[in-house]
Amino acid sequence: MIKFFDFKREYSGLKEEINIKIDEVLSKGNFINGNELQDFESKFSKYIGTKNGLGVNSGSDALFMAIKALDINRDEEVITVSHTFISTVDAITRNNAIPVFVDIDPDTYCIDVSKIESKITDNTRAIIVVHLYGHPADMDPILKIAKKHNLFVIEDCSQAHGAKYKGKTVGSLGDISCFSFYPVKNLGAYGDGGFIALNDDFLFEKLEMMHNYGQSMKNQYEFVGLNSRLDEIQAAILNVKLEYLDIWNNERKKLANSYNKLLDNSIYKIPCTKEYADHVFHLYVIRTSKRDEIRDYLLKKDIQTMVHYPIPIHKQNAYKNFASSDNIPITEEICSQIVSLPINPWLKSFEVEEICEILNNMENING
Repeated sequence: MIKFFDFKREYSGLKEEINIKIDEVLSKGNFINGNELQDFESKFSKYIGTKNGLGVNSGSDALFMAIKALDINRDEEVITVSHTFISTVDAITRNNAIPVFVDIDPDTYCIDVSKIESKITDNTRAIIVVHLYGHPADMDPILKIAKKHNLFVIEDCSQAHGAKYKGKTVGSLGDISCFSFYPVKNLGAYGDGGFIALNDDFLFEKLEMMHNYGQSMKNQYEFVGLNSRLDEIQAAILNVKLEYLDIWNNERKKLANSYNKLLDNSIYKIPCTKEYADHVFHLYVIRTSKRDEIRDYLLKKDIQTMVHYPIPIHKQNAYKNFASSDNIPITEEICSQIVSLPINPWLKSFEVEEICEILNNMENING
């Protein structure tokens, strides 16, 4: 079977390095806030290009804490997209703020910059930009709009580790950036993990307290915080894997290039890469009117696929009552068309060829 993501393949290539690192942590007996975490926070911040970085429990916590740290209050509005993973919007509503949805660009599936200003009101405080599928959003005009209207920009980089916008690594462009280290990410832990990156020292100090119950020093609590820490074992694993991130991203690009060359683009809409973007292909997403038939057919051929995301957030029961969920036709149009094909650094080129050969033979789908 061609799996969508094969953890056994990944681990087999890293087994010796990972096991040594985990043994070191176990031998030292320090599992929280140790040297591995400090080392990773320093290295990953430098990799992104920010002054400060904080390891936390998950990408979801990173987004929640970023909004909270910016003092975005009840009933204030945060602009974002409906075509994203649920945690982007969950972070807004858990802070009692209101998500305002903007449609997406039909080529990149990132936020449509031309639609942002029409959604800004006196209550708008921030824009959460999602660098989706590994493709950066068009940041320069977004930052220009934010500056004009005095808005914060939060980058959701959970699907774009190592992606670049005009030569700058995503996560270094907005006021605060958030990453997830969920295992299938371009940089993934072997459990949950997240990261907040920023340059502002005051906000960083606030976040340092926030992720440790609001504690400024032992037994002194300045405000109500939460317990959200990246543990030593996950940090140790990430320290190993960070050294390979650029290599792995290059492998993803090579595989994506093979898909682009081999797939019949008269049948499928294949991913694009804008001139300003260094796309790292967390996902390889195509569009087709026969999405469900194709998925069923590929599964019969022992090829796993996924859909990211079949139901937009504004159509989910938990979020359908929020305002400004109208006039996002591209978001609604693509939901029945998108399908994610296998792509990861351990996928073989002959497997991509096999997938493309099957997909290009449309007559076999119903045969």
